[in-house]
Amino acid sequence: MIRLDDLHLFVRTAALGSFSNAAREADLLPGQVSAAIQRLERELDIRLFARSTRSLRLTAEGEQYLPYADEVLSMLKEGRERMHGEPTALQGTLKISAPSDLGRNVLLPVLTDFQASHPKLVLRLSLSDQVTDVFRDPVDIAIRYGVNEGASYVALPLAENNRRVLVASPDYLARHGRPAMLDDLLMHRCLPYVLGGRVYDRWIFPTAGMRRQITVKGTLLCDDAEIARRWALDGRGIAYKSWIDVSDDVAQGRLELLLPDQPGEPVPLNLVCPHRKQFSPAVRYLHAALRAHLLPISARMLDHTRFAGH
Repeated sequence: MIRLDDLHLFVRTAALGSFSNAAREADLLPGQVSAAIQRLERELDIRLFARSTRSLRLTAEGEQYLPYADEVLSMLKEGRERMHGEPTALQGTLKISAPSDLGRNVLLPVLTDFQASHPKLVLRLSLSDQVTDVFRDPVDIAIRYGVNEGASYVALPLAENNRRVLVASPDYLARHGRPAMLDDLLMHRCLPYVLGGRVYDRWIFPTAGMRRQITVKGTLLCDDAEIARRWALDGRGIAYKSWIDVSDDVAQGRLELLLPDQPGEPVPLNLVCPHRKQFSPAVRYLHAALRAHLLPISARMLDHTRFAGH
């Protein structure tokens, strides 16, 4: 879990150019700042600074991550300021809809901690892979994957750079081999998902400025994305999943990225609300908390896709 103090020290070290200057500003020892940066690097699994006896500079990965860290800290600062400006504590009921896999494995601890921080607020969580109609269904907000094209609702971005990735377990790859190109997927066991009774077995990939479609085959189908992930973990086939859903599995070695040089289909994650006037304080603060949690996950995607398989 990323510590906010470590994130702040990273941003200030980048701005001030040395551990000593950042330590002096924060009334800490340089070694404490260095230890904080090392913790953050371990958590992100990237190198943030190139160090030498005479200089300290951001690495390419550090430069890429810095805007995300800045944005997270800015959002949290804004949230604190707005919280102090509210005359009463958050209360009432907030009804939230989210995809099953994402809700159980990624969002649940954030939502639980958020409610614990606002004990007068009641959270009612609904998990389903069916697309929620925020105008008709009994929800206040929906956490939703996908591109907002011509929609009448309002979407606040949570992870706009998120994409699908191809993944399989080490056991599956040991038994069936690793695909070397998209066409090789036709010879593999794949795990298509079902939504609204329709089998989504045509996987889309952006190639050379166009959309490449691969029609895959599989004998295990389910309308619950969590089951598809479990089948992949169990070595039953190749899954085409949102990076956010499988990032921890990849980091822990339970799943491996396939074709890392091939970009996957964009699946930006948004917080959806019917009207802007419904952006209550609870919705605004929850959006800030979710985005602060999801941005570092999204930022790790490029690093993993760059080095997976090399």
